[in-house]
Amino acid sequence: AHYLTRSTYKLGPDDWCLIHACAGGTGQSLVQMAKICGSKVIGTCSSTKVDIARSLGVDYCIDYSDTATKVKEITDGKGVQVVYDGVGASTWEMTLDSLCPRGLAVFFGNASGPVPSIDPLILNSKGSLYMTRPKLYDYLADRKELMWRVNQVMDWMETGKLHVNIDKTFKLEDAAQAHEYIESGLTRGKVIITI
Repeated sequence: AHYLTRSTYKLGPDDWCLIHACAGGTGQSLVQMAKICGSKVIGTCSSTKVDIARSLGVDYCIDYSDTATKVKEITDGKGVQVVYDGVGASTWEMTLDSLCPRGLAVFFGNASGPVPSIDPLILNSKGSLYMTRPKLYDYLADRKELMWRVNQVMDWMETGKLHVNIDKTFKLEDAAQAHEYIESGLTRGKVIITI
């Protein structure tokens, strides 16, 4: 989440962002880091997880129906500067439709399957949009960058700005159950597998 909010698109106080699955494990970190940066956050989640999203500081919690219309209403017709989409196949179109002109779609996960190939003309017709599919490794160019990320995250945790919610812990021999639980969509934080 750190590389997404500090490097892939460096959030600031004038930014609106949309975070899909904002109450999931990565989504929770994204929300908190976006708020640390002073950004306004719209988050998508199921109705059973709205309490989590609100507790993290999401400014507007919406479901996945007619998302782009709701985002445009909230932002006075403008759209958001960046969408963090870890869901993928089922959300990519609403992601593009929620962006302001020259906005950035950050596809970082495939929870519902991979995003299909996108014709660049679609990006043009929707407002000269940008799109990226980053991975963490490319944002750890050297030890200096790694230590900057680690130190900033640890500082946020030590000062109480960033909290990691542990939902469930499984033993290694129960890893299959852990994966089933994650795939069920019922997680309310991080899932840990202990050795």
